[in-house]
Amino acid sequence: MDTLDLSLYLHIPFCTEKCDYCDFYSVPINSLGSSAEQDLFLTRYAEALLFETERRLKETVSENRMPVFVPSLYIGGGTPSLLGEKRIVRLLECLKNIVGIPEEITIEANPETTVPSFLQSCADHGVTRLSLGIQSFNKTVLKAAGRQGYLLSCTNEQEDNIAIDNLLNNAKTIFGQGLSLDLMSGLPGQNINILLKDIEKALSYEPGHISLYALTVEEGTPLALRSKNNKTGKDQNKKITLKENSDDLWLSGRDALKKAGYEHYEISNFARSSACRSIHNIRYWRMNNWLGIGPAASGTIINSNGTGRRISYSTDIDKFINAVQNNDCPPVVIEDLERNTLLKETLLMGFRYCEGPDPVLFVQRLGKTIEEVIPRTLFKWQKKIGTQSIQETIMNYLNLFLLDAFMELEKNN
Repeated sequence: MDTLDLSLYLHIPFCTEKCDYCDFYSVPINSLGSSAEQDLFLTRYAEALLFETERRLKETVSENRMPVFVPSLYIGGGTPSLLGEKRIVRLLECLKNIVGIPEEITIEANPETTVPSFLQSCADHGVTRLSLGIQSFNKTVLKAAGRQGYLLSCTNEQEDNIAIDNLLNNAKTIFGQGLSLDLMSGLPGQNINILLKDIEKALSYEPGHISLYALTVEEGTPLALRSKNNKTGKDQNKKITLKENSDDLWLSGRDALKKAGYEHYEISNFARSSACRSIHNIRYWRMNNWLGIGPAASGTIINSNGTGRRISYSTDIDKFINAVQNNDCPPVVIEDLERNTLLKETLLMGFRYCEGPDPVLFVQRLGKTIEEVIPRTLFKWQKKIGTQSIQETIMNYLNLFLLDAFMELEKNN
């Protein structure tokens, strides 16, 4: 019997305190009231998430008239580790009954909310990958970015470094090559030396995977407002410094990771070997089907005729919980994806990945090969780069490539 392969993303939107550069939907845990009120709210949310996951999967099975197979599960945030050990274990055990055991289960965590027993419980209940949000090991840089991860309840920086070191060594022992570390370039006050030291320290733990994200200062965030006013967040007498050569900064980090033997398999992602690549994220980049559950989460299911549907939950956690508890559907926005929209998204996402869009899936959905859809763009870029790998070059200059590709598509329509 045919099955619908459908990855699953569960959104845990809680955080200790919103970072100054973040424009994602999140709920600061302290805004929920007392410790007892926080505990109750987290439990209500975890139960609502489980109930809605089961409901949506049943709905998907009914709509598509075929059973669902879940190859990957990603529990992201926010900070999923804020749910605590008992709730995460219940979540994982109940999900096992609902979707079986996916090949890959990833959970995100931040250093300040992660303890050894939490990590061990995750691994004991099926989690295969830990994505740890380090961003930087430099406390001054983190503080300037309004990032609270530099605070680990230690009395001084030396103790803090020991705590970080113990945490990462413990995570490596538990997850092995399933350990992934997130770093950022372009943070306030960061320079090449600081970034390279961050990468050197990250490499010392031999993680299977490293993500290196270039900071984007999003309009309306505290960091954007402070950069305009030229002030820091915690000390209004100090100036904020955002490097104008942020592209060069990121490229230096990329080169250091490649020199260390990590393959640059997606624009912001590096793997120690092909076995360490993120299965779940590759499915995003190759436009496989996925279902997102929780406030601000979205999912996309694509039909064989080159059309699809995207369902996104509203950014209101109270409405989400209350609707589920009343046995109603939480508020969602439904977007029908026309063939041309899907074509552009497939190119945009697919060329982020080192192997490009999935050629078989591309033909199945759109009836043509990529070479037939954008022949002039591919010829232009191959002629421009000569014997170099075209996909590696496209990854480095994706926006320029997509500009050419989309212009060709518009001319053909």
